[in-house]
Amino acid sequence: MSAAKPDPARRRLLLGLPLLAAATAGGACLVALNRMQTGDFDPRGVPNPRVGHPIPDFTMPPQPPAPQGFSAADIRAAGRPILVNFFASWCVPCLEEAPTLLQLQQQGLNLWGIVYKDSPDAATAFLNKNGNPFARLARDEPGLVAIDWGVYGVPESYFIDRHAIIRWRWAGALTENAGLPQLRRLMEKYK
Repeated sequence: MSAAKPDPARRRLLLGLPLLAAATAGGACLVALNRMQTGDFDPRGVPNPRVGHPIPDFTMPPQPPAPQGFSAADIRAAGRPILVNFFASWCVPCLEEAPTLLQLQQQGLNLWGIVYKDSPDAATAFLNKNGNPFARLARDEPGLVAIDWGVYGVPESYFIDRHAIIRWRWAGALTENAGLPQLRRLMEKYK
């Protein structure tokens, strides 16, 4: 007794499914590569539910050399875009991004810094050694404000529009090749 021959239509379907899956995966890769080239996609990006929403309420004490800390009300009252940067003296990527932050400050971006889980003396020494680009400076020693913002680690930067809405977040050091192209586009959009 001989085995029945498979139906030709079913055979074509079985051969076509892997080809369809490969074409779909290839198309998705091309889209991702194109978005990475234009800076619209970060494959290392970690989503943050705060983006697109108002900043959380908080009040923080000053970090020397600043005479006063700041709060959510201060950001709301600023009436202009602000880049809020969480950093620490013990953070190696923070050291890497320090020259970029100084450059942004010289270009007129309003930067406000939050020292994350660091001693005031160590943070002051870090700023004295690497420059202080911040117009306002506060500290979050217990890290509770960072939790409210959704911070994963330092450095982490948040672009806030003039209405105190978080428009963008960058986890990691801001450099010419990482984050800065997206930030510059936002700076132009939200002047």
